[in-house]
Amino acid sequence: MTRTRTSTALASLAVGGFAIGTTEFVTMGLLPQIAEGVGVSIPQAGRVISTYALGVVVGAPLLAVLTARVSRTRLLLVLMAAFSLGNIASALAPTYETLLVARFAAGLPHGAYFGIASLVAASMVDPSRRGRAVMMPLLGLTAANVIGVPASSFVGQELGWRAAYWFVAVVGLVTVLLVWRRVPQVEATAGAAPRSELRALASKQVWLTAAIGAIGFGGMFAVYSYIAPILTEAAHWSQRSVPLALALFGVGMTIGTLLGGRVGDWSVPGALLIGFTATLLTLLVFPLAAASGWGIAIVVPLLGVVSSITVSGLQLRLMDMAGPGAASLGASLNHSSLNLANAAGAFAGGLVIEAGHGWTSPALVGAAMAAVGLVLSVVSVLAQRRARARPDADRVRAAEPAQVPA
Repeated sequence: MTRTRTSTALASLAVGGFAIGTTEFVTMGLLPQIAEGVGVSIPQAGRVISTYALGVVVGAPLLAVLTARVSRTRLLLVLMAAFSLGNIASALAPTYETLLVARFAAGLPHGAYFGIASLVAASMVDPSRRGRAVMMPLLGLTAANVIGVPASSFVGQELGWRAAYWFVAVVGLVTVLLVWRRVPQVEATAGAAPRSELRALASKQVWLTAAIGAIGFGGMFAVYSYIAPILTEAAHWSQRSVPLALALFGVGMTIGTLLGGRVGDWSVPGALLIGFTATLLTLLVFPLAAASGWGIAIVVPLLGVVSSITVSGLQLRLMDMAGPGAASLGASLNHSSLNLANAAGAFAGGLVIEAGHGWTSPALVGAAMAAVGLVLSVVSVLAQRRARARPDADRVRAAEPAQVPA
């Protein structure tokens, strides 16, 4: 492939990330409108976020295993078509209960798309640029927070929250066309089968890395899930200013994703340790910053930067730990774990708000989750180093001459 064709193919994959990122995060910006539209409280409406995330958690590993022998490019087309249908169903949902079902269905293709798109992207470049290639679909997700989420939030405020899901469905269908026309045909890995994919689940490092994402990344979601009421109730921003804050967060995520790709090419463990340490510190100062309109304008994009550094690291680590025979499952599991983080963060944040601890209280819950993610990252890295050192020590002992008794 020429460099131009490679760039075009990677950009096409990023458009899919843009669609998915928009639908994942726009619900958070329209939470008050959705709550009013289906007749529930804001914390209850937060369950819509959790339900979408649970769809990702279920769909990513299930689809990765069941479609192990399917052409990677053809699978991307099917996943984005199903994603668009799920968002159409969300826009048409007449009740709270049907909206929950529609959001669960829309989430099912999410993780599998990012996992397969990451593998396709990595297959098109030199291994030394793997981190930056894997970053491209994720860059679409972060761009969604700069453009897609603010734009669809504005449309949702002006035309009703259902219009935001119609917008996402259209972008999803555009992705189907782009992938069909621009992405080269990438077949499934030779010898791939559901049984070989499932071997990844025998790795302790796969489970540990998934836990790092599910718990540690939940710290960001504990805050971001309730960003609209935090801005209006704690920082006293106007409702019309919420899209601006979402754009600032998106700019931060874009910067963090670019940094994460570069840091991941340098050191995958380094991306995790740096990212979670910075996330922990940012969440600790978040309640103080939220008391000021200018303070929250600084800390919101900063949270986007520091939390996004970890994403590429988690993606690369799961692909490596799963092994070549189970790369699809490993790559998809990252988005299962991140959306389990989404569900856990939204749920935990809602609990402390309902308990009367204030709109900024989710930041302290998030800090605790980021701290656990940091500790688990250290445990994972040390365990891997010990595992590598053990065979070296065995080889040294085997090479030593036998000791003959005097």
